Amino acid sequence: MPKQLKPGDKVAWKSSQGETEGKVEKKITSETKIKGHTAKPTKDDPEYLVKSSKTGAKAAHKPKELKKQ
Repeated sequence: MPKQLKPGDKVAWKSSQGETEGKVEKKITSETKIKGHTAKPTKDDPEYLVKSSKTGAKAAHKPKELKKQ
C-alpha cells in the first residue's frame, strides 16, 4: 500500500540539484497540469502536489519518491 501523506506534511525528494525539501499541498487523483507538465495519476496510483520550501516551485511526485520528515 502506498504511503499516506496529508496536506502540510514535510517531505524531501531527490532532484537534479540534490535533495529538496518542502510540504505536501494536496493528493492528486486526476489529470492535472503543473508548469507545462501533465501529471496523470489515478485513484489507485495517486501523486502528491508538493511545494519546495526553497524556491516555492510546485511539482507532482509519486509517494515512493517522497520521504516524510
